[in-house]
Order: sequence, then structure tokens, then C-alpha cells
Amino acid sequence: MATLNEIPILKLAEVHAKPKGHQMSYGTAGFRGNASGMDHVFFRMGMLAVLRSKLMKATIGVMVTASHNPEHDNGVKLIDPHGEMLTQSWEELATSLANVTNDELIKEMKKIVDSQNIQLSNEASVFIARDTRPSSLALSQAVLDGATALGATCTNYGLLTTPQLHHIVACYNGGNHNVNEEQYYQHYANAFKALLNENLSYLTKKPVGSSVTVDCANGVGAPKLVKLAEHIGVNIIDIVVHNNGQSGKLNENCGADYVKVQQRAPVEGLNMEPDHRYASFDGDADRLVYYTLDSDCNFVLLDGDKIAALFAVYIKELLNKADINVRLGVVQTAYANGSSTNYISTEENIEVACAQTGVKHLHKVATAFDIGVYFEANGHGTVTVKDDCLNKIRSAATSEEKLQEQKLAANKLTAFLDVVNQTVGDAMSDLLAVEAILQDKGWSIRDWSCIYTELPNRQAKVKVADRTVIETTDAERKVTKPPALQPAIDKVVAEYPCGRSFVRPSGTEDVVRVYAESDTQENTDKLAKRVSLLVYELAGGVGEKPQPAF
Repeated sequence: MATLNEIPILKLAEVHAKPKGHQMSYGTAGFRGNASGMDHVFFRMGMLAVLRSKLMKATIGVMVTASHNPEHDNGVKLIDPHGEMLTQSWEELATSLANVTNDELIKEMKKIVDSQNIQLSNEASVFIARDTRPSSLALSQAVLDGATALGATCTNYGLLTTPQLHHIVACYNGGNHNVNEEQYYQHYANAFKALLNENLSYLTKKPVGSSVTVDCANGVGAPKLVKLAEHIGVNIIDIVVHNNGQSGKLNENCGADYVKVQQRAPVEGLNMEPDHRYASFDGDADRLVYYTLDSDCNFVLLDGDKIAALFAVYIKELLNKADINVRLGVVQTAYANGSSTNYISTEENIEVACAQTGVKHLHKVATAFDIGVYFEANGHGTVTVKDDCLNKIRSAATSEEKLQEQKLAANKLTAFLDVVNQTVGDAMSDLLAVEAILQDKGWSIRDWSCIYTELPNRQAKVKVADRTVIETTDAERKVTKPPALQPAIDKVVAEYPCGRSFVRPSGTEDVVRVYAESDTQENTDKLAKRVSLLVYELAGGVGEKPQPAF
């Protein structure tokens, strides 16, 4: 029976030593923190990826990135065989392995091997990629050290977007052992062009504006988007890349998170024009938001809620035209704007489900539908499709029993589902999907923006001594502990037209996050401040007391 080769592991563990007292937890998408204190975590996640690979008898991905975090941070996450995020049961194993001392490292690894019944004699394969952060090269080497210490076959793809690595891992485990970065571009470029060929409206009309300007957050998405655009051709879509990493720091005053939170365009050099299409990625290109200026030069944001609505309504239209009966649903979080939920569920009669914050939770709920559209308001999301549903759509596209118009709609839907990256939210493929829909419908960005009007909203946070005193239920929309908090919130919310508010503990720091929306921005801000004060008073607030304006 094969055993752990302890000597090389312990030697490398000394090279990648854990700082004393340093504790971390596996969050929504892996470990994240200041890069200077995380070398040991990356080394250990390289080893954990090997154990996961041996158990699953499949290739596991390891991505080195901290997404929308500042440039000085970094992070690492594991990718499971079908391109999905690491299964939740292994997050606890990852956290334990990251936090034990070097003296306990071998013991902890043996504990994982025994508890998961891992056959160490099995072969292991690990795919590794990184973003453009200055620390990513050295930290990806730490992952390689960990993986090779356990004898894995490692493939280092160098610079990739996070969704590209998800795609490659899924394709490789699906039997395409020739998959690589070039194949990613070929797949999505060809799918996009095929969809446009199915869009008869594309041959006769185009939406207002012939190009889209994309802020790539000075991240890895910039050079990758340039390559994708080259595969498509400027005669088909003109993609102008902004914040390409030549100057400016990663995610600093730019990128999807900045645009969403600040409700404004990137700071440097965009020179926006009314009705032009603008978009922003985050640092690892798994988030996408759109925006523009109206005729009065007011900033107009089209976030993940608007993208989800666009996708869902387009899919519904094609299903109806093709006369295909399947279960379509949209998955949101409590942060989704109330107007978007009302538009999708009431006006469009599409089923809406609510999941906990974090795309791993949304993805799981989405897969319960035949076709599931999920997006967080921050712009991270995609579409999932069950295999039997996809086969049903493909059969309808060639069925002799279908009318020509029905077959055309089925072909369009097949092509559209090929454009989206079903493994994970992918800013590049989502961008192509949005552009294709606008082309097909002959819509300007203003047309899209007007499908519904968002309720004003506000996010705040309250420092508390211990965030665990807050417990929630109903996808984080209701507080169960402390027991007096939810009734107090309900009473305050009832005083505001279209009022809605919820609170949830942060997953990484001792703060409680507050969300509020109402009919006007003034009322929304008052509601957010009053709920923040309730949290401070009933959940052990520390520091400066929130001062509500009445």
C-alpha cells in the first residue's frame, strides 16, 4: 500500500513555513488575504489538490487569484472535475490543512487520507494557472511545490482568467485531452459567430452603437479579451479594451466591483459618451457589469440583475418560439434589486429562486432547473443546462415535425447555450452573450436598461464584537438570532414605501452587512441607517454608533 513520502513533504514545508498564529478559512471562493503571509497556504493547497485528484480519479484545477481584491492581496481556490467550485465538504478539510503547524502537517494529511478513503497509489493530475498580480508567479510555484511533493503530474498554464481554467479542467475531464487556451478562444468565437448567423435580424439591422468599450481592471482579462476578439474579427464585433494593465494598478479605481459599488465609471480616461456600451470585468474576469450615460449624461448601471433578466427573457422567447416545454428558472440572492425580481417573476412569469450569497450556492440551486440562469448583482453568473434538456433542444432544431420558424428558434437557443460558460461566471463569454442578444433584438443599451427601473438601494456595514451572534435563515433574508432583531427590522421597514432590508454577518470579518431599498434614495438612506442602528444596539456593535437621520 502506498504511503505519504514524508521527507520531501517536510523539507518543502520548511521552505513554505506557516507563520505563527496565522489562521485562515476557506471562504466563498477559496483563501484570500495579504499575499505576504500566504505562501504556506498555496503550498498546502497544492497537496490538497493531489489528494482530491487521487480520490476523484480526475484532474483538479488550482487558480491563483484574489479576483476583485486589491493588488497586494492574493488567493487560491480549487476547481473540481466538472469545472465547478470545490465541493463544500472539502472546504473544512482545506481550512484544517491550512491552519495546522508544520509539526502536525503529516498527521493532518493522513487524517484526510483516512477519512476520505483515498488510495494513495492512484495517479494524480493538477492544472495550475494564475492572474497578473506581482505575487502570483511565486505563489503558483508554491502550489507546484506542494503538488509535485506528492508525485502529481502538473500542467502550469501560466496566465489565464479564472473561467478559462474552469473551462479547461471541465473539457479535459470530459474527454478532450487536447484542450488548451487556444481551444477556449476557438470555442467561444465560433459559438458567437454561429449565434449571429442564426440571428436573421443581424443581417438587416444592428443596435445603436457599433462597438463596446471594456474596462479590464488592469487585469489578466485584458490580453485574453484581445485574443478572443482577434478570433472573432473586428468586422463582426468591435471590442475596445480599456485599462489593459499597461498603467494603473489592478482593480484600483476601476473594474466591475468598483463600478458596481461606487455607481460610477472607472476614474481614468474613459471619456464616456451617451448611449455607448461600456462594460467592466474584475481582476480575474469572472464578473461583468455594463453601463452607459443617458441623454442628460447621467450614469446608468446595468448590473448582474439586468444581465440575468436579459438572458432569462431571451431564453424564454426562444423556448416559446421553438415550442419546447422545459423548466426555466432564475436564481438570485437577497441583494437582487426588488424591481428585477418583480419584473422576472410577475411581468415575465419566470420562476425565481433565492440562494445564499456566493456563486457556489446559486450554482447549486440553478442546476435544479432544466435551464437555470443565475447572477449575483455584482455581475458574477452564468446559465446551467441539464444534458437531457440540451438534447431536447438540439433534437427540436432538426426535427421534421417542427415548423421552420420553430427549428430556427431551437438552433438559436442551441448556439446561445454554447456561448455561455456553464462551469462558472465568465466575463468574456457573458459579454459575447449580451452582445449577441442585443444584435438579435436590434436593441440599444438604452432599450435594455428600460426593461425595468431599479429601486434605490444602499449597502452599509456595522462593526460588532462577534459576528457569530447574528444567525439567519431564508437565504439570509431573515434573522433568527438575536431574536429581537428581526421584529425590530420589520417594524422599521414597514414605515417606508417599497421598503426592504436584511442583515447578514460577513464571512471574513467581524462586521454585519446591511442592505436596504425603498422608493427614493433619501428614504433608502434613512432606512439603511436605522437598521444599522438596530444592529449596533441588539448585536453588540463596537466603535462609532450609527447616526440615523429622521
